[in-house]
Amino acid sequence: MLLYHLHELGRAWMQPWNYWAEANSRMFGASGSWLSSLPGASRLSAGYELMYRIGKDYEKPEFGIHSIEKDGKSHPVVEREVLKKPFCRLLRFKRFADDAGNIADFKDDPSVLVVAPLSGHHATLLRDTVKTLLRDHKVYITDWVDARMVPLEEGAFHLDDYVAYIEEFIRTIGADNLHVISVCQPTVPTMAAVSLMASRGEKTPRSLVMFGGPIDTRENPTKVNDLATHKPLWWFEANLVHAVPPNYPGHNRRVYPGFLQHGGFMAMNPERHFQSHWDFYQDLVKGDLEDADSHRRFYDEYNAVLDMPAEYYLETVDVVFQRHLLPKGEWVVRGERVDPGAIHGTAIMTIEGELDDISGQGQTRAAHALCTGIAQEDHRHLTVEGAGHYGIFSGRRWRTQVYPQVRDFIAQYAAS
Repeated sequence: MLLYHLHELGRAWMQPWNYWAEANSRMFGASGSWLSSLPGASRLSAGYELMYRIGKDYEKPEFGIHSIEKDGKSHPVVEREVLKKPFCRLLRFKRFADDAGNIADFKDDPSVLVVAPLSGHHATLLRDTVKTLLRDHKVYITDWVDARMVPLEEGAFHLDDYVAYIEEFIRTIGADNLHVISVCQPTVPTMAAVSLMASRGEKTPRSLVMFGGPIDTRENPTKVNDLATHKPLWWFEANLVHAVPPNYPGHNRRVYPGFLQHGGFMAMNPERHFQSHWDFYQDLVKGDLEDADSHRRFYDEYNAVLDMPAEYYLETVDVVFQRHLLPKGEWVVRGERVDPGAIHGTAIMTIEGELDDISGQGQTRAAHALCTGIAQEDHRHLTVEGAGHYGIFSGRRWRTQVYPQVRDFIAQYAAS
């Protein structure tokens, strides 16, 4: 249980070396420095920057969405906090249009709630998803809080609480013209939330769009799924759960630390990350600043991770990956059985990547067989050829192949 404390000690010990590496990189690389004219200065500068970036802390990035392009015009975007919960903020990206000199919202566009994953990275990983959606929609997103920043007196956060948060967010926005997009991990609690609301007779969103999620991990299991099933639950608690050190507001909260998650991410494709860092070094030496800056942007996001509440993490492993309670129809949330068959009047679309090595093909598509109350003509599925996990919601394929179909699907079921 001292691992987190040792990690923080090592991080503090490394800080002076990181500052030193950053300073040296600037001294040997700055055009106005006499050191930059020395033989081999570009290699020294590149090496020091690589050392700095490997050892530095990566804070949560900003969404940084300040405007969008629509109909050949640039429109300002303002990020607003709609609702604040201990473990999550509901954000809205509000667009404005210049209407004969007056600032007016795009009032007739449908609303979209993007449920971001609580699985290591921050919600800013979906920046491209949000910015693209803003062309035609009012966009809200769940911005999950790093558990180490939540004081212990706020209580625990369970998988059932996650479901309750999504229900509350749907009610806050209003289901009348709402479309919910869930990306990866939250496909399961999102389906549970909408199922429970439908079972109670509450209004549900007009459509659900699910990207690469573990609805039924018995379908085409991946290495990620294998890890969850080949280890008993006590192993995860004994090896991956640690107490937050005293230098954070969440002191003594039990979490699955972000640094352990990051190590797992890197271990999945070590050769690719090594090659990427080597290419970054070569780009700096050659003066290819555009490619070097692209590397910085990617790893500023990829290396920024958050701690997950231990109880939520362990329950997700148990409910979703080990016992498969949702597809078996055996999941009970706060005394209510989750029944996707109760959903009606809500269209459903599932999206999978052909090369997804996190959620295998068929795992998300399994949602259709569960939602028996939805008319057959209101089911849609898309498999994106050549796309991996991230390619279905971020990047060129998302913008040019996936988004047009998502936009048209939402428009089909939007309130007139």
